[in-house]
Amino acid sequence: MEITDLAALARDLAPAGALRASVNLGNPVLAQGTPDAPRGVTVDLAGEIARRIRLPVEFLCFDAARKSYEAMAAGRADLCFLAVEPAREAEIAFTAPYVHIEGMYAVPAESTLRTPEDVDHEGVRIGVKQGSAYDLYLTRTLRHATVVRGAEGVDVFHAGELEAAAGIRQPLTAHVAERPGLRLVEPAFMTIRQAVGTTRTRRPETVRFLSETVAHLTASGFVARALSRSGQNPSLAAPTEP
Repeated sequence: MEITDLAALARDLAPAGALRASVNLGNPVLAQGTPDAPRGVTVDLAGEIARRIRLPVEFLCFDAARKSYEAMAAGRADLCFLAVEPAREAEIAFTAPYVHIEGMYAVPAESTLRTPEDVDHEGVRIGVKQGSAYDLYLTRTLRHATVVRGAEGVDVFHAGELEAAAGIRQPLTAHVAERPGLRLVEPAFMTIRQAVGTTRTRRPETVRFLSETVAHLTASGFVARALSRSGQNPSLAAPTEP
């Protein structure tokens, strides 16, 4: 890319002079650490994108995807790392996914709910983290079960003595392992496609740069290595799209 093109791209993507990346510390697969010292695959991706446009990077850290999305939509962030969902695409232009994560149900061990299809029945209440990818997905796809939202899906599940909790496989597996009275419902009820996004007000050239960069970083193994460095399974890196 020519230097003049790079400068124009940097001005469009990061008008404040630094690339402001919205990071969701509430998803332990994607980010870990503290707001003052975040780490993980999303932090590494933001740093590499900033390096390529020759700008410093600043991290805005949140404890929920909903808050990360709101910062992006309000113009307080230049980049976000969120699951691709129709409810978000009106405001955000997404790249192809760089990571695939599974959405799972947990239920009491004695529950008669054995499959994801069993969960979508009248009288079944599902605890979810408000504004999460699986909240948006279940709200869009469930026909009979009821979604109950809160700051954390498992907390809502326990407090309300609900029939099921929804969450990301890794933290939900750890939660179930600590509580013999719970079990996971296999298989996963959804694949959560995590992608890089920016507002739709950006130029097409800027969105194309992000898409091509993320595709290259996924195909080259950068994403898999970043996952491994942060203690996550490198196989979560999204398959390279033809």
